[in-house]
Amino acid sequence: MEQKNELKWVIAAHTSDGYILHLTFNDGSQRVFDCLPLIEKYQFFAPLRDKSVFDTFNLDGWTVCWLDGHIDIAPEYLYERGVVA
Repeated sequence: MEQKNELKWVIAAHTSDGYILHLTFNDGSQRVFDCLPLIEKYQFFAPLRDKSVFDTFNLDGWTVCWLDGHIDIAPEYLYERGVVA
C-alpha cells in the first residue's frame, strides 16, 4: 500500500501536442498533466503560452521549471492532479 506522505518528485519529463507534460516520478509512476488550464487561468503562467517557451523546460531536481526557475509547478500538484499513464 502506498503511503500518502511519501515525497514525490519528477525524474523525467517530455512535452507533446498542446501543453501536455508526460512525467515520470521517483516512485516509477507516470502521469500525464495538461498545463493549459493553468496557463489560461493564471497570469503567472502567461509566458508559457509561447509553445517554444513551454517546450523548453528544465528539471531542477524536484519538478519541471521554465525560464531559469522563475516558473514551476509543485511536484505534488502534478502527481495528484495528473492522469495515470
